[in-house]
Amino acid sequence: CTRRYARGTRCMLQEFPRSPFIREQGNIYKPNNRDMMDTDSLNEKTLKDIHTKEIDLVNRDPKHLNDDVVKVDFEDVIAEPAGTYSFDGVWKASFTTFTVTKYWCYRLLTALVGIPLALVWGIFFAILSFLHIWAVVPCVKSYLIEIHCISRVYSICIHTFCDPFYEAMGKCFSNIHVRMTKEV
Repeated sequence: CTRRYARGTRCMLQEFPRSPFIREQGNIYKPNNRDMMDTDSLNEKTLKDIHTKEIDLVNRDPKHLNDDVVKVDFEDVIAEPAGTYSFDGVWKASFTTFTVTKYWCYRLLTALVGIPLALVWGIFFAILSFLHIWAVVPCVKSYLIEIHCISRVYSICIHTFCDPFYEAMGKCFSNIHVRMTKEV
């Protein structure tokens, strides 16, 4: 007997085409079909996690988020006008110093601060998503439901009190005619 109903003492049997409590592969603690378990583990390994994706190491700004950011090269910062040139060695050393310093300072800062900032921004956007899903949208929905009720009451009041007044005023002023004449 799978179920006993409150009325009556007899049992009514219900047959389920697939019982949700019994797995076809066997007991989850002691599987009886190892072949099926091996293919399942292979399938689990081939499934991709939806939270990770392949990262493009060549194009690191595929959505062009930083196109408006200042892209500074040596020629954009330091330039010598014609007639006031420094030694060629100094110019080359300055170029190399600027480029290497900018490169390694950026790398060092991202190594030291990049991962903690990624953690902070991940937490921030998780909180923002959480608040939007669990607080903002329900509040807006609640507001819209409540304001709908208030708008119906407001509409009834307008139709009850204002409509007759404006109709009466319209009838009073409907017989007024304005005639414009131009004097020469």
